[in-house]
Amino acid sequence: MPRPPKPRCVRFRPHATYFKPQGIPLCFLEEVVLDIDELEAVRLCDLKNLDQIEAAKKIKVSQSTLQRILSSGRQKIAQALILGKAIKIVK
Repeated sequence: MPRPPKPRCVRFRPHATYFKPQGIPLCFLEEVVLDIDELEAVRLCDLKNLDQIEAAKKIKVSQSTLQRILSSGRQKIAQALILGKAIKIVK
C-alpha cells in the first residue's frame, strides 16, 4: 500500500483555472488536468527561475519529489500546447 501524499505548501492561487485553444468549442476538446502543485512547481522553477533545491524547500518536499512534480507538469503543458488540448487546473 503506497504512502499517503505529504501536504504541499502552495502559495499561489491562479485567477483562471481553465485554458483552451481559441476558436474551438470546449465540447470538441480533450482536456489535460494540471494539479495545483504541478503549476506551483512550474511557476517557481520556470517563471521565478529558482533552482530545484530552493523550489523544493518552498513547497516543502524533497528535491526528487519536486523533480517528479515538475516533469509531470511540464509534460502536461507541452501535451496541451502541441496537441491542442484544454488545460484544467485543479486544487
